[in-house]
Amino acid sequence: MPTEASRHADFSVVRYAQVWEDADVLLDALNIQPGDTCLSIASAGDNALAMLTRDPARVVAVDLSAAQLACLQLRVAAYRALRHDELLELIGSRSSSRREALYRRCRAELDEEAAAFWDARPQQIRAGIGGIGKFERYFALFRRWVLPLVHRRATVEALLAPRDPAERRRFYDTRWNNRRWRWLFAVFFSRRVMGRFGRDPAFFRYVEGSVADRIFQRAEHALAELDPAANPYLHWILTGTHDPAKALPCALRPEAFAVIRQRLDRLDIVHGSLEDAMGVMERRSIDRFNLSDVFEYMSAENAEALLRRCVEHGRPGGRLAYWNMLVPRSRPASMADQLRPLDGLATELHRQDKAFFYSRLVVEEIA
Repeated sequence: MPTEASRHADFSVVRYAQVWEDADVLLDALNIQPGDTCLSIASAGDNALAMLTRDPARVVAVDLSAAQLACLQLRVAAYRALRHDELLELIGSRSSSRREALYRRCRAELDEEAAAFWDARPQQIRAGIGGIGKFERYFALFRRWVLPLVHRRATVEALLAPRDPAERRRFYDTRWNNRRWRWLFAVFFSRRVMGRFGRDPAFFRYVEGSVADRIFQRAEHALAELDPAANPYLHWILTGTHDPAKALPCALRPEAFAVIRQRLDRLDIVHGSLEDAMGVMERRSIDRFNLSDVFEYMSAENAEALLRRCVEHGRPGGRLAYWNMLVPRSRPASMADQLRPLDGLATELHRQDKAFFYSRLVVEEIA
């Protein structure tokens, strides 16, 4: 069924070649139990796959974009056909000169549509499939053209080196947060530039106030308060790859690889909207909802309508987790008897969130 987002944005391209939401935070927020049924926005697939590590009976991954689902399908194929180190090469988390050969080993696991999608993109495969999205290309522009105007490579490497909390704050204040950093950050992460090169301009329909100011505050938290050395999202933004020894997102960690591979038959992939996916599931059958930042693109009225659908299809005691980036969305007062906010948990987890763009994490429990 058509959704507000599908009417205003182009879903024919890969927007996100990685999931830019912290899976560690998501898993702690949802508290998935063995045997649970989960519904997840697919995006590139990383967090839907990470959910399998918590032993659910089923994860339904849904997306409006066939291109995003092609990203998920290739990941699934890679878990089946490759070793862990080879998966990291295909993604771009490790350097490689053989990604096309790795893809050919995965291709037999793809359906016809996904195979055609990737067959038409050999150059992107050679570059690493984790860097091909519009959002990743936006960060590549930042890394190649903006960051060198502010800091030398040695300074970037020093930022990503392990140090204690007091030293992190001192490094940020004395070596990183200079006037040029603040000025170029404000320009590059402005609504205009981000809308042109990073996110679809339609996704800013409900945004008010300064985009760059809000993201800067969260970036300072990630750089000065959290540990940059252990942050895979920050590593990719600043270096274009991960640190396989110290900083990988949940689904790419070696301890998760075999577990995910063994449970791939529990993953169902649906092309459509959340409403479409719920429409073929029984009411009161879903225990956990990973809603990503889906409400960012909706009016308050449409957000409430979707929350009501989730409650109808969710089991009592089930949980919803989602992020606000720039648009405040959460359970309206009219649903106070149906959804209970877990604000203490959400606030604590948001402090730990390594994917630092989001202004708020929302966790709610179905009454």
